[in-house]
Amino acid sequence: MDNRYDVIVIGGGVNGTGIARDCAMRGIKTLLVEKDDFGAGTTGASSGMIHGGARYMLHDVETTKKSCLDSGYIQKIAHHLIFRIPFLIPVTSREKFSRINLNLIDAYFEAYDKFAVLKGGKPHTRLTKEQALRIEPGLRKDLIGAVTMDEWGIDSHRLCLLNALSAREHGAAVLKPAEVVGFLIEGRRAKGIRVSDNGRYREVFAKLIVNASGPWIMNLSRGAGLDVKIRPGKGVHLVFERRYSNYGVIAKAVDGRQIFIIPYKNMSLLGTTDDDYYGDPDNQSVTQDEVEYLLQGMESALPDIRNYRIISTTSGIRVTLFEWGKNEDDLSRYHRVFDHEKVEGISGIISIAGGKLASYRLMSEEATDLACEKLGINARCRTHLVPLPGGEEMQDPEEIGKQYGIPAFVARRLIARYGARIHSVMEAGDATGRSPVCICESVLEAEIRYAVRKEMAKSLLDLSRRTGFGTGPCHGAQCLLRGSWILAEELKLSIDEMDGMIQEFLQKTWQKRMPVLNYNQAPQEEMNRFIFQLWRTGHGG
Repeated sequence: MDNRYDVIVIGGGVNGTGIARDCAMRGIKTLLVEKDDFGAGTTGASSGMIHGGARYMLHDVETTKKSCLDSGYIQKIAHHLIFRIPFLIPVTSREKFSRINLNLIDAYFEAYDKFAVLKGGKPHTRLTKEQALRIEPGLRKDLIGAVTMDEWGIDSHRLCLLNALSAREHGAAVLKPAEVVGFLIEGRRAKGIRVSDNGRYREVFAKLIVNASGPWIMNLSRGAGLDVKIRPGKGVHLVFERRYSNYGVIAKAVDGRQIFIIPYKNMSLLGTTDDDYYGDPDNQSVTQDEVEYLLQGMESALPDIRNYRIISTTSGIRVTLFEWGKNEDDLSRYHRVFDHEKVEGISGIISIAGGKLASYRLMSEEATDLACEKLGINARCRTHLVPLPGGEEMQDPEEIGKQYGIPAFVARRLIARYGARIHSVMEAGDATGRSPVCICESVLEAEIRYAVRKEMAKSLLDLSRRTGFGTGPCHGAQCLLRGSWILAEELKLSIDEMDGMIQEFLQKTWQKRMPVLNYNQAPQEEMNRFIFQLWRTGHGG
């Protein structure tokens, strides 16, 4: 790694990795700095949807249009990560003016269909009560009808990773984990950053710095005398142990906000809250009130929701632009690129905030256009044309299964993670390396080795973001020890370092499970603790 670059990008979320990729593809000497792991913050805690922003259409139609347009591009460059999520919007007789409401929803989505075509969406349909109950028998029986629409889900952790990998393959340097602790300012110009890297401090210089640090952007900017105002909003999801439906269901919470439950891979996600957040982004916790808020709201559509087992939670901070006097849910999802030379008179640094996962590529393009303008570089964006790693060509699960002697459903999971690069993954292990380590998520031994060698995984938490390892219903009871041995072998860790890595994983995942222990999760927790205490006792821990 050098200490001089054209551009330093701060933040390994979807915006930071997207900007780093765009810069590198335009021939700019780029450094990407991330303090934890790719997608470990806001992006990874999102709903994981490249959606068209249907609910913003009334008051922010430009965001809806741009989201749909960019969703179409993302589907082309990362088709293996994408999966369709059809939605049901039920209307019950309990609601005031229910017939009128059903007609209005039908008309609303008829207008949205004009944007949905940009993202390959299917036209909405209106269903009778009988049709809706055939599709989703768990809906309330006082249903009068429903409307369908569809969106697209994506593996948001891997989306960040693939952008970072693409940036590196186009010449960018990547530094993680490394925390930016301050800017190097000379007069009225930012010259570089000061970085804490494994307990060492170093200075790195650049012609331009791009601050894409998400919810940390205000605190980091203040150190350089910059004013980047956001209105952080906390969003919480509940994670259920399985897919309870192949359809997403939209409902209303007690305050009238829209919430939803969606099939996400082999689990279900119920979300999301939206509350102003004034705390430390590094120290979030899910409250019992937030859990009950979501369950109570979803009961209005799926009365049996409390019978389903909740295995975990997610919590993240939305980086919405600051507005005064609006409810959190009404804040614009538009984004802004801050040119600090024009606003505060400090050159050498720009910032980006706001926006949505669905329009990350477009946001990255706008930020990189400004960077090129300031650097005097004439190069056009190609991120909508060049596939992300693995998106080069389609793979056939049946053929992959036969070629490597694995079941087709395992091949399908692998293709959804690696796309065309599945062959490189399988070559990371011999025949024994193709055996499953994590049964819940169909993670093979070869994947663990590949994650270390090719995907910059340095811990069990990194591995879980790459593959889903240890995040299923058993929370690692069947896989954590074996997976840890393989990871420790690849990283050349001692037994004590391996134990520390396991304890870090257990502590971080416990924080996500603790708020839902009362929801059929406590017995699994007791069994897991017993298993790992036995292991620690056995090796003297």
